[in-house]
Amino acid sequence: MRKTIVAGNWKMNMDVNESENYIKEIVASVPALPATGSVIICPPCTSLSVAADLLKNSVLGLGAQNMSEHDGGAYTGEISWKMLQSVGCEYVILGHSERRQNSGETDALINLKVRKALEAGLVPIICVGETLNQREEGRTMDIVSTQVNGVLDGLTPSEVSRGVIAYEPVWAIGTGRNATPEQAQEVHGRIRTLLSEKFGEVVGESVSILYGGSVKADNVADLIGQSDIDGSLVGGACLKLDSFLSIVNSSIKQGK
Repeated sequence: MRKTIVAGNWKMNMDVNESENYIKEIVASVPALPATGSVIICPPCTSLSVAADLLKNSVLGLGAQNMSEHDGGAYTGEISWKMLQSVGCEYVILGHSERRQNSGETDALINLKVRKALEAGLVPIICVGETLNQREEGRTMDIVSTQVNGVLDGLTPSEVSRGVIAYEPVWAIGTGRNATPEQAQEVHGRIRTLLSEKFGEVVGESVSILYGGSVKADNVADLIGQSDIDGSLVGGACLKLDSFLSIVNSSIKQGK
């Protein structure tokens, strides 16, 4: 049975004090989760250590928003897997569209990061998705297929089974627009087929595929109701307790 996952990506929001206050509220508010449900928060790296302390003995998981492909060394501003592990991270978001657009990350680079995360025992949340122009040109499936093949290149079925995929149409991130449940399901179904073809049906059916792109309390139930959507990668809506809790509750209730 696939896990239903809600991951909150805080992006560049909240300082340490703000993070501490907010995490305390989340910990006190998130209900007990079934074995098939996971809720993850991904605050800025400056708040990871504080977050890890506050999440001890809670049902919440901790993730980072990015990670270097290198173990360490002269890479100013980067953060390694060892650093993330040392503060208690279990997950890491890799290949987010904002990293692709703003930092020039390629499928090949993301693949190196995915490999490093898996070697380190971290669970990668691997992002793929098309731009508005690519969708309007009718290239969505080609673009997403190319990205999936690129970021997972050379991995074994057992390695892929330890990761999570997040489909995030670039045109829906932070814009207030979102793919319809049917549009999202179409792409999720294609991703699952690709996983089955490339790594075997067992892997294809077991990997959780999340939707990300203006996920809100009022649309998450319809999205999660689709057969191949196993949760959500939440952006802005995870920064407010009421909306994040609504998303969590709606998602876990409809868990596969």
